[in-house]
Amino acid sequence: MNLSSLNQRNDRFRYDAEFSKKEYLNIENKLESKKFIRLIDTDSKIIHPSEIKREYVENGVWFFRTQNLRPLKIVNSNDVYISFKDAKTLQNNEIKIGDVLITRTGANYGQTAIYNRNLKAIGSSHVLILRNTYFNQYFLAVFFNTFYGKKLINKGMYGAAQPEIAPYYLLNIPVPIFSIDFQNKIEQLFSENTLYEKKSEDKYLQVESILLQTIGLKKFTPNTDPINVKSFKDSFLVTGRLDAEYYQKKYEEVIEHIKSQKFDTLVNLVRIKKSIEPGSDAYSDEGGLPFYRVSDYNKFGLNKPDKELKENFVAENSELIKKLKPKQGTILFSKDGSVGTAYLLRKDLDGITSGAILHLTVKDKKQIVPEYLTLVLNSKLVQMQAERDAGGSIILHWRVGEIENVVVPIIDYTKQEEIAELVEESFKLKKQSENILEVAKRAVEIAIEKDENAALQFIENANV
Repeated sequence: MNLSSLNQRNDRFRYDAEFSKKEYLNIENKLESKKFIRLIDTDSKIIHPSEIKREYVENGVWFFRTQNLRPLKIVNSNDVYISFKDAKTLQNNEIKIGDVLITRTGANYGQTAIYNRNLKAIGSSHVLILRNTYFNQYFLAVFFNTFYGKKLINKGMYGAAQPEIAPYYLLNIPVPIFSIDFQNKIEQLFSENTLYEKKSEDKYLQVESILLQTIGLKKFTPNTDPINVKSFKDSFLVTGRLDAEYYQKKYEEVIEHIKSQKFDTLVNLVRIKKSIEPGSDAYSDEGGLPFYRVSDYNKFGLNKPDKELKENFVAENSELIKKLKPKQGTILFSKDGSVGTAYLLRKDLDGITSGAILHLTVKDKKQIVPEYLTLVLNSKLVQMQAERDAGGSIILHWRVGEIENVVVPIIDYTKQEEIAELVEESFKLKKQSENILEVAKRAVEIAIEKDENAALQFIENANV
């Protein structure tokens, strides 16, 4: 490229080769061959939330962080809250319904979603807030998640150790102009997605309620008594723990209740396999084997991982990787970070997981149904055991030896099967919601590649 063309829309003087890839240039040319506008030439504005010293509290205002945002999804993941006083100080960071949110930094930079929760939230400094009236916000969020939108966001990334995307760059991305009717159609699809997602979550909550009712803990209220007297013999010599938090009465009450009925420890119910941690040197920027980390999944499903492993690393470790690829029926279970998150694979996984994720395989499916066990692992019964055991001031760590001793209630097998069927109904609804989003993204891509009519025909043929 000659200097004059390179300097177009390049007020930060980027001369690195990654910024000038032919792939990016071709995408920009395609978008600019259509009717388009840059957000900077509209009424669009991007709010970069400020940061203050604040402490998390148990009850307060939701502090929205990067882990709460995934492509076109707002998720609950290790949620934290700040005081109402701190929230008032950060009122310019308040997120409103219909805001387009974009992760600014970290491994998940550039991920975009629209805020559709009727819940007050304050954004962290790592989440950008985009507002405009020129485009339908739902259309804009979907565009940034298409092949074209994601590639152009990637173009603007800078920083090796801590990737980052700048507001000024996002405002200079060319956005195709389509009719209001087409943009509204994309919003309609998004609304249908939200409806199915809500049905899925409601069904899952119903199943969780049935589980707690079956084992007699539906009305359980944690004991708030801060005092629990233990002898050295009954504490450290049994558990090896001396920290007061471990011996809170609420944990004892839950364990005692589970043990008052039929139960077993996790190590007797499953085989536990550890994965590996290949290190950042094995990460690829040009495609490779999907590498799933704790941030890439939750109890409702897997997201497309942000990291992939280099082909040469995969080739050099082919036998090990073949053994580490999780099969259908494997329960992924996190032991670091957001500890105690379980997800049952419904098909073989073409990829491997990080060392922070254990692979659990049920030993005897005639004793315990995998869907039921996964539900229990995600329930407050096990979450309280994780809360009691996990240590680490910055990143929580749950030792495998402690995980092996998790107590699991074993209810009537027929009831387990009934619960498993309801769980699967929830996941079918979720799958349907995901399909609708894929249709919306592909429709915008077809409108860019062909025209609106072809995109609308695709939506009609998709029959969502």
